[in-house]
Amino acid sequence: MRIGELAARSGLTASRIRFYEASGLISAVERGANNYREYTADAVMLLEIITSAQNAGFSLQEIRRLMPPRFDAWHHDELLDALRRKAAEIETLRERLAESLERLHAIIETIETKPEGLSCGDNAKRVMTRFRKQSEPAPKRRRTPARGRPRA
Repeated sequence: MRIGELAARSGLTASRIRFYEASGLISAVERGANNYREYTADAVMLLEIITSAQNAGFSLQEIRRLMPPRFDAWHHDELLDALRRKAAEIETLRERLAESLERLHAIIETIETKPEGLSCGDNAKRVMTRFRKQSEPAPKRRRTPARGRPRA
């Protein structure tokens, strides 16, 4: 099939398909006597896999490493490991985003509960002081031996 038909079947633009080809994500295609690119039927599924992987957060470099040279040559264990690593990365990101969201809600609440008569400038200082205190790591306690007891 030609690139126009592949674009219509995959929902991607011809330029995106050419980009994936130039990036090594889909193998070089045969050119007909008329010099048009000719793609196999597997190209549609391959493009769906690439698009799905990108939507799942994989970079093009990660996808390139995982793509087998042939459709029937997937490395099952490597693929599962990569999927598990990506899921863990996303979970870590989700936790960080949840913490950021919580901090933002606290800042919004602090701004909205401005004491009566407090100027905007003084309220900004109040908010930033509170924000800095929330962002500071808890001080580490230094262990000291109890009084009257000899050190070991």
